[in-house]
Amino acid sequence: MSEVLLINVTGPDRPGITHRLTGILASHLARVLDIGQAVIHQSLALGILVELPPGVESALVLKDLLFAGYELELQIRCSAVSERDYADWVERQGQPRHIVTTFGRNTDAMPISVVSGVLREHGMNIAVITRLSGRTPLHQRDDLRMCVELSVRGIPDDPSALRRDLLVAAQELGIDIAIQVDDFFRRNRRMIAFDMDSTLIQTECIDELADAAGVRDRVAAITEAAMNGELDFQQSLRRRLALLKGLPVSVLDGIADRLPLTDGAERLIGTLSSVGYKTAILSGGFTFFGERLRRRLGIDYVHANVLEERDGKLTGNVVGPIVDGERKAMLLREVAAKEGIRLEQVIAVGDGANDLPMLDIAGLGIAFHAKPRVVASAKQAINSFGLDGILYLIGFRDRDTAADGHD
Repeated sequence: MSEVLLINVTGPDRPGITHRLTGILASHLARVLDIGQAVIHQSLALGILVELPPGVESALVLKDLLFAGYELELQIRCSAVSERDYADWVERQGQPRHIVTTFGRNTDAMPISVVSGVLREHGMNIAVITRLSGRTPLHQRDDLRMCVELSVRGIPDDPSALRRDLLVAAQELGIDIAIQVDDFFRRNRRMIAFDMDSTLIQTECIDELADAAGVRDRVAAITEAAMNGELDFQQSLRRRLALLKGLPVSVLDGIADRLPLTDGAERLIGTLSSVGYKTAILSGGFTFFGERLRRRLGIDYVHANVLEERDGKLTGNVVGPIVDGERKAMLLREVAAKEGIRLEQVIAVGDGANDLPMLDIAGLGIAFHAKPRVVASAKQAINSFGLDGILYLIGFRDRDTAADGHD
């Protein structure tokens, strides 16, 4: 009768350990059923689950392993796995997994402790922990970042309650926490669409136009009400544009020249474009500014409102249909279909209530430094990082975007 053994190996890491130990197992005709390894600060933790064929004595296998372990300064422990336990392990194959991503400027142990506690309370078990952020020098105090990705097993009884508890934890800790189903689409995103104002750039262009027209406070109040969902977007846009009637078109160039990009925007777009992502701006703002950003950042698509002008001045109207929340969602579908990309493979990012329709239909909808109502409704939220925090949500490590590629 065959025998199943779980072999746990710990000790200082060095080249050749896996070769030596699996060579011993191969000499005893062992079949590898599972294998996993992690190295933390040059310390190895290796696990191998094997089946020994009938007639092979586990004592002899253990003797050879322990002798090799002594030579390599390793601690090796073997334990028998019953047929029932092994069958239970096989049956759990294919059960849903989730990826929980925890990231922020806090590098102490508290976030990991709190998040793991929330997961435990909801009956979920951590299977694999991976650090995505780079290594931090001991005396570094500026530009700290810590990102840990948890591969989690189990199905929560109440997914909405789990998400709520993680959101509360994120707010209390001042970090970001995302939970995603670990499926094919999470690992194969192909497109990202941005809102423009207060998302891709750190300003509202209409407020800048209003400042030039001397009506900033009046326009800003309407903008705030619209972003909070207190006003219909189309109605609010018409009211704001009416206050800009007669503004010289020449003013737009100066505003476009000084548009402040959001922190992390160039790193995010440059990284994703380099690996084949399609990029789009879907904005309730204006194409004049969106086109400037297209040229500056290499954006593939821009859809926004077209300002009407006459005799070198704004008329206070737009040309064509207004890009509101529903139209953003429609445009997202159109761009994705044109590129042959499924919506599950699309990331959408926005900060206002009019972004919710596109955030809802995207595979990964992210509320970015958003209003509370938007954060509560979106699938994910980022509040402590710049736009490049999105790279963590899709599994990028810091070393993937570092100049030298080192971790």
